[in-house]
Amino acid sequence: MSLIGDMLQRTKPQPAGGDAAAPGAASDILDVTDASFLREVVEESRRRPVVIDFWAPWCGPCRQLTPALEKAVRAAKGAVRLAKINIDENPQIANQFRVQSIPAVFVVEQGQAFQGFMGALPESQVKAFIEKLAGPAQPGDLEAFLDEAKAALAEGDVGGAAQMYAQALQLEPENLKAIAGLARCYLAGGDRERARETLAMAPAGAHDPDLASVKAALTLGEGAPGAGELALLEARVKAAPDDHAARFDLARGLAGQGRLEAAVDHLLAIVQRDRAWRDDAARKELLTVLEAAGPGSELAKSGRRRLSAILFS
Repeated sequence: MSLIGDMLQRTKPQPAGGDAAAPGAASDILDVTDASFLREVVEESRRRPVVIDFWAPWCGPCRQLTPALEKAVRAAKGAVRLAKINIDENPQIANQFRVQSIPAVFVVEQGQAFQGFMGALPESQVKAFIEKLAGPAQPGDLEAFLDEAKAALAEGDVGGAAQMYAQALQLEPENLKAIAGLARCYLAGGDRERARETLAMAPAGAHDPDLASVKAALTLGEGAPGAGELALLEARVKAAPDDHAARFDLARGLAGQGRLEAAVDHLLAIVQRDRAWRDDAARKELLTVLEAAGPGSELAKSGRRRLSAILFS
């Protein structure tokens, strides 16, 4: 007899009136008890895969794994359910699954139980695990992939963002937002060549603010002073604040390292001291830096306000 079949005979049915602590059957993520297991896991598994997360409050790795599972299940948009089972409060199900260590993840599909994995995995692996259960992405998932990728990149999860942008490109190979996002991921990882190759995927003549922003970011590092020269340039600027050539090179070096805010400060200082220096070179470079920061970024907005204040004062 299968593990689930064995449970169907041994698990006590839920009392009339239902389990007040458990969410309704439509929930994608919920806490499951010994009493609600049959309804919320076994019966639900006839509709979609149910992932079981065995955990306990005292388990440190569980506190790392559960949020990653929740995030991946939400991204699956209802294709998978997550059933969280506290083994301290619900020992019957844990014993029947023969759980000996936690976190432990199982999958129930069509009433059959399968072991998923043991221990806490990296978020990228958890995401891949849930995506495999959820099945192929659908066209309606495109905007979700783009939104989640943008959020992941903002949080510093470059690898996760790159995976989601790549998935978006599988659905729409010429999507400009996805192309720009993936190129920015490569740029953030220091792979400028792959970033250029990715940008080349965009159709000829395509226009998009995100695409233009990444192209501008690529130009910032070309011919800019290396990290070893920055300390010397900073010393020159400190000793001679009106050494615009040194300050300009310092700004370009900072921008090439992604330190855009500091670069903006130095370029604005040049504009304020000598607007026409080198045929308006500082203002032109400043606009490139602000474009690289992104048209809707706070740095771009504040930088343009500060530039306007200087030019029209």
